[in-house]
Amino acid sequence: MGVIGKLIGGPGAVTALGEAAKGVAEVFVPSSTRRMELSAEAQMAALRQLGEEYQHPALSWFDRMVNGLNRLPRPCLAFGTLGLFAYAMVDPEAFAKRMVGLNAVPEPLWWLLGAIVAFYFGARETYYFRTRGVVSPFAGRGSGEENAALEDWRRE
Repeated sequence: MGVIGKLIGGPGAVTALGEAAKGVAEVFVPSSTRRMELSAEAQMAALRQLGEEYQHPALSWFDRMVNGLNRLPRPCLAFGTLGLFAYAMVDPEAFAKRMVGLNAVPEPLWWLLGAIVAFYFGARETYYFRTRGVVSPFAGRGSGEENAALEDWRRE
């Protein structure tokens, strides 16, 4: 070896110094491998959660009809807004008359409409927020899944 080898010691000391530098470096820069492992675990937890949505028993015709009606307001609002733009380009005079009519609606009625829409979407969002399961990157641990390569690596 060269001068550094004589100053530090033998090859074992150089290896130990390299391992120590690696450990210090991982404190400042996270391990890319560990980040990928956590990402994969989080993705698997999300896939498990999505799979659980289809585990429910078959619904009656009334349940399916109500679920379908509950899915209509958002697309209707979106397509209705796009339809207004198209209507304004096709028949500007009729569109202007309709907008003057909307201008005649009293302000308290607009506030009521805004409250109804806000509570409808807010209640749906709150319902889904409360009923969803917790997704954790650590959800798969302790489930009995064995990984021989990972166990060998942990023992080293």
